[in-house]
Amino acid sequence: MPTLTCVSCGKTYPLATGLRCSCCNEPLEIRYESLKPPARIKDEPCFITRNANIFPWSDLRPELSLGEGATPLLEAPNLQQETGLNFLYLKNETANPTWSFKDRGTALGVQAAVRFGLRAIGTVSSGNMAASIAAYAARAGLAAYIFVQENMPAVKIEPIAIYNPCLYRGIGDYGQLYFNALRWGEKHGIYFISSDNPFRVEGQKTVAFEILDQLNYQQLDYIIMPVSSGGNMAGVIKAVEEMEKMGLIKTAPQVIGVQAEGCCPIYKAAAEGKDQIEHFGQPNTIARAISNPIPPSGNRILRKVQQGRARIVAVSEKEILAAQSFLAHQEGLFVQPAGAVPVAAIRKLAREGSLKPSDKIAAILTGSGLKDTSVLAQHRLKFNQVPVDKLEQALC
Repeated sequence: MPTLTCVSCGKTYPLATGLRCSCCNEPLEIRYESLKPPARIKDEPCFITRNANIFPWSDLRPELSLGEGATPLLEAPNLQQETGLNFLYLKNETANPTWSFKDRGTALGVQAAVRFGLRAIGTVSSGNMAASIAAYAARAGLAAYIFVQENMPAVKIEPIAIYNPCLYRGIGDYGQLYFNALRWGEKHGIYFISSDNPFRVEGQKTVAFEILDQLNYQQLDYIIMPVSSGGNMAGVIKAVEEMEKMGLIKTAPQVIGVQAEGCCPIYKAAAEGKDQIEHFGQPNTIARAISNPIPPSGNRILRKVQQGRARIVAVSEKEILAAQSFLAHQEGLFVQPAGAVPVAAIRKLAREGSLKPSDKIAAILTGSGLKDTSVLAQHRLKFNQVPVDKLEQALC
């Protein structure tokens, strides 16, 4: 029987709506006595039923799905040529229903809410999770309460508001907003599917299962991904550890989390050899989707770094913009700045010699560039304006 287990002190709880340990306030994680491998993507297209063997319940409701998962895993020939790395793959999570990786976790979080008989769900979000929660709540007939950062531009707010949730800009400390929301949820009966919600993490872990499935379970050395709250990275680490335990892979790949230098509390704590993360202060980065100054799963990720299961790197604003441009110009992929940070890290680590040509690497591109078009002004994009009767001459 699956249980909820504290990732820090190990205290166990029955499967329920609890989110954090009552003893140490660290995240809870779903653990199993045994697991069976999930179905292969080619054999079962439905995300929910395909992953039944690695979820806590097998009798989930497929009609609540929006068709999440089974996103493309693409080779990256131009990135390979530039970096000298021979085995690079890009997991394009922008192909999910609301254009980001968040739909995986939301799909299972909503299943849990419906199973527990709840009528309202919520989230604290920098944008991607907000759209995902709003869409899946609409699908399931649930009320949605969503808190976003106060400086979120209208171009990001409106694609959330179209789903008709109860949407609020949270003025003040965004990092503290998460913990406030948990208290409000308990008081008002709102189930918050944010960051390290254990059911959300179970849904998020499927991205790693899919990557290995698409590679026919060939060995990977690294999975490189953005990290903000830490929940998605925790899910990926959990997945590779489960695959190793099941014998699907011989050795779990190391997971490299990437933060922006303008908001890198986990990187800073790891670099300074600390056992606990500290509040980073005011974020200052174009990668708004990963700008959480006090990640709820930060200590959880830090322990994985100390165990050698993970690594954290930080990249500059210049490197992020360059990676976003490279992906669009050279690989035909338009991702938001946060989605480009794994490629920024790959380019940086390749220059430094930290990655070898023979290393097998998969990078997770988390969200579509359409999620934040305000950043396009920084690319100084150009176009030509020509009279219709002069167009043919302009082609010469």
